[in-house]
Amino acid sequence: MAFCVVYGAFNTSRTTAQSYVPEIKDSRMNIKPKVELKAYSFDLQDVQLLESPFKQAMEKDAAYLLTIDPDRLLSGFRSHSGLTPKGKLYDGWESSGLAGHTLGHYLSAISMQYASTRNPQFLERVNYIVKELKECQLARKTGYVGAIPKEDTIWAEVKKGDIRSHGFDLNGGWSPWYTVHKVMAGLLDAYLYCNNAEALHVCEGMGNWTGELLKNLTDDQIQSMLLCEYGGMAETLVNLYAITGDKAYLATSYKFYDKRILDPLSENKDILPGKHSNTQIPKIIASARRYELTGDKKDEQISVNFWNIITKNHSYATGGNSNYEYLGEPDKLNDKLTENTTETCNTYNMLKLTRHLFSVNPSAGLMDYYEKALYNHILASQNHGDGMVCYFVPLRMGGKKEYSTPFSTFTCCVGSGMENHVKYNESIYYRGSDGSLYVNLFIPSVLNWKEKGITITQQNTFPATDVTTLVINTVKPVAFALRLRKPKWAVSCVVKINGKAGVTTTNEQGYVVLNRLWKNYDKIEFVTPESLYTEAIPDNVNRKALFYGPVLLAGVLGDTEPDPMHGVPVFVTSETDPAKWLKMVDEKSLVFTTAANSQPAAVKLIPFNQTKNEYYSVYWDVFTPATWAVAQKAYDAEKKKQQELEMHTTDMVRLGEMQPERDHNFTGQHESTGEEHQKKWRMAEDGGYISYEMKTEPNAHHTLINIYWGMDNRGRVFDILVDGVKIATEDLNKYKESRFYTVNYDIPVELTKGKAKVTVKLQARPNNSAGPVYGSRMIKD
Repeated sequence: MAFCVVYGAFNTSRTTAQSYVPEIKDSRMNIKPKVELKAYSFDLQDVQLLESPFKQAMEKDAAYLLTIDPDRLLSGFRSHSGLTPKGKLYDGWESSGLAGHTLGHYLSAISMQYASTRNPQFLERVNYIVKELKECQLARKTGYVGAIPKEDTIWAEVKKGDIRSHGFDLNGGWSPWYTVHKVMAGLLDAYLYCNNAEALHVCEGMGNWTGELLKNLTDDQIQSMLLCEYGGMAETLVNLYAITGDKAYLATSYKFYDKRILDPLSENKDILPGKHSNTQIPKIIASARRYELTGDKKDEQISVNFWNIITKNHSYATGGNSNYEYLGEPDKLNDKLTENTTETCNTYNMLKLTRHLFSVNPSAGLMDYYEKALYNHILASQNHGDGMVCYFVPLRMGGKKEYSTPFSTFTCCVGSGMENHVKYNESIYYRGSDGSLYVNLFIPSVLNWKEKGITITQQNTFPATDVTTLVINTVKPVAFALRLRKPKWAVSCVVKINGKAGVTTTNEQGYVVLNRLWKNYDKIEFVTPESLYTEAIPDNVNRKALFYGPVLLAGVLGDTEPDPMHGVPVFVTSETDPAKWLKMVDEKSLVFTTAANSQPAAVKLIPFNQTKNEYYSVYWDVFTPATWAVAQKAYDAEKKKQQELEMHTTDMVRLGEMQPERDHNFTGQHESTGEEHQKKWRMAEDGGYISYEMKTEPNAHHTLINIYWGMDNRGRVFDILVDGVKIATEDLNKYKESRFYTVNYDIPVELTKGKAKVTVKLQARPNNSAGPVYGSRMIKD
């Protein structure tokens, strides 16, 4: 593959992320904001990261991006355009219904990495991909570019008004507009970060095709189409309108206005329980961006209300939200700590939304959330050893992260993960419309503020130490107000300018304002004392997360999964001050250990964003000595109950183990086995079955007990039969918590009367699976 493609001079980079945030005096935008903006983002090229965990994460991501073969990402685009592919299609989601989405994320990520570093390897890849997409677009002759299975049939049916959707499917395709958005957004980034004019032309062609496809649909047909996840289509079309001035794109953006979600949000109604989180957030980003350009107050209300609802009523200690991708009842999180909490894409999009809101109405509160989510979800979602990323960041007590593989997953969060770790420099600083400078994040970096003719170097070992220094370099003295965010977690702060104490009061926005004539080598020291504190889960004041400054701490529990019932540590203390629960043992690495008040043993705690492959807990149940005594009694009662169960057991099958299965004449069809949570399991896939014999007592009444693990078990409907007679139908999707579920099935006495054994069969329904089953027990009354 050759990368020798050049489009003009590549010497500008003036924007940020797939969600464009206004730049000051941006000549590329034909449509200027109608809303008075109070803060503007800096160009990525103007902020260089210095050594820190953020820079390390960025470098790991960048190295991974260079291992990706663009021709393999382009394979489906070429074949669907009637062209010969130059590489084999990647596996994972790239070989499924969402094929092509990764290319858009990848194009955005390498565009941003070029903007930040000016590394020509990334520019060459940007230019090559745009050239290839242009060739695909010309071959199709419609303006459309895509790689989605059955896309031509899907779009033809939609254009005629034949629309069918149940949420993630549109006429048999998997969220096709979602993929269209990713490609269009990637093209816009290639234009905005790398000045590639051809990328804008290809994106315009896709925008024109979108308008043509939808122009004859009724409002009811459009709303039916919007039942299917459509990503940020509205936001990208709004940005096309801003760049080109063509009102047709603005009009088309309104066609992606989901009334059933957005209208109630405009009235501050929380209609989010039961909704898929990441389906909604891009819709809100579009409203935020459209408000900037049009001044539509309804769009403003939607974006502000949604942000408040999510951050205040639906978010965990990491700043992330959702369980199994869905939002639950407000402030009801205690029973939703699972392997599948906090989808990373959600926070990727929430940070975009936060940036828009900050531009309009800057406040420390917005950046308090941004910092929390950046440190404790985004940074924590990457394996800093190899750059791989998490789809979910698990919060189950005693859970563990699962990372992507380099070339065989390509989920949505792999795509957004490609972007997440190359843009840590985008929100550290903002310039105020009044000429001031906002310092939002305490990340070591150098700001080149060209308009003022100065550079500002920020240095710290934050959060290992609580002192941040800012050194100004300028040829001539320059006057401006320096606004330092006082973090929510800092009880107080100290400011020194060239060694002398300065003002420490905060303004109504939550910033310490230093307004003076700044000279060369002026040095500001900003001390934000850090301490240990807790954050309780909303619906359980005795289940707490531990923080040190901005950093969420995780108790590391080793390489072996703790017993889900009794192996996860707890705190037993009469002290309310968490500083008395923990002892710092390594200040540089921020390592703590529990005192003698943790049960069943002492635990080491480290920053959550530094965990890798070990099991961990970030939430802790906290007992007083008195309540712990009660809990121990409950444990003893459970132990006694287990002993009674053993006394009544006539047989038990350890499924997934060779000898026990042979002893019980195990048979099956389409069956598979595996091991998780320290237990082996069996399941039958694709309408198959598993069958085994179990001993019974001829004159007793029996109950069958199966063990399942709660998770997102869609497509797990099966019948349970005893000697060929159905006794129950099971649907595992109703068991949502990440724990073992013990489920009882009553067996009519006539099925076991006079028998010393029976055959148990788990028969999957068509297109479903039976299990996984982690164990099966037969008991008599």
